[in-house]
Amino acid sequence: MAGLIVCLAALALAGAFGLWHGRRDGRMTVRVRDAEERLTAEAIGAEGLGQRATLVQFSSAFCQPCRATRRILAEVAGMVEGVVHVEIDAEARLDLVRSLGIVRTPTVLVLDARGRIVRRASGQPRKADVIAALGEAVEEAV
Repeated sequence: MAGLIVCLAALALAGAFGLWHGRRDGRMTVRVRDAEERLTAEAIGAEGLGQRATLVQFSSAFCQPCRATRRILAEVAGMVEGVVHVEIDAEARLDLVRSLGIVRTPTVLVLDARGRIVRRASGQPRKADVIAALGEAVEEAV
């Protein structure tokens, strides 16, 4: 009987963790310390920041969600004039990864026209969430 209770408790905890993780994964959030951070084109290794906003993606070579995220961000950047998508290899830019507190790939940063981090997502974001965050970045730049 005790084994059954332990098994049910483990299943309940695993289910709760799965629900929590699923709701949090890829969600666009705001971090207080990001408000002070400004990224330049040189810092991210790009030719320039977007006139309206920049979508920065940190990826790694064997990351399956990174491929889907790349498609989503490229599509969104193509929809809005003045928006640029920059993909950064996290393994090659460990200095930047550490300074920004990137802990997993993909991680997406939405920058306004001045390079300020408006939103971030750890995990594969939904297209609608990227568009909403982009709208916020463009509004703040105006």
